[in-house]
Amino acid sequence: MSSVVELYEALASAPDERARARVIAEAFERLEERYPHLPELVTQGHLRESELRLTREIEQVRADLTIRIEQLRGEVKTEIEQLRGEVKTEIEQLRGGIKTEIEQLRGEIKTEIEQLRGEVMTAIERGRNTLLLWLIPLMFAQVGAIAALLKLL
Repeated sequence: MSSVVELYEALASAPDERARARVIAEAFERLEERYPHLPELVTQGHLRESELRLTREIEQVRADLTIRIEQLRGEVKTEIEQLRGEVKTEIEQLRGGIKTEIEQLRGEIKTEIEQLRGEVMTAIERGRNTLLLWLIPLMFAQVGAIAALLKLL
């Protein structure tokens, strides 16, 4: 039976219900032989169902991702705030350490300046004393030279 008309004629000429059932079964058998992939064919209804299921799954995944993204944002914000606090603490510690070092350096510089002033004053005193040691005898010598010139005149 290669056509629908032949199937109809075979069904119409079948003497009883049992013969008709056999003709129908043979027609199905030939149909399955001719189209072995027929049970695997997808209908539009199946496609719509699959599409709806996939759409629902996509929406669920999208919702899950949105929730997870918000959770991660919260976690990242928390970590950033913690890091900011730690950095601020470290900066304050560094500032305190730098201020302490600056004060120490100022003290050391003041001490060195005072030492240098003392050394300079000592050198000036020595120079003055040395100058006076030479100046006083020269003054007496000048007075004596002037007196001797006055006697000669």
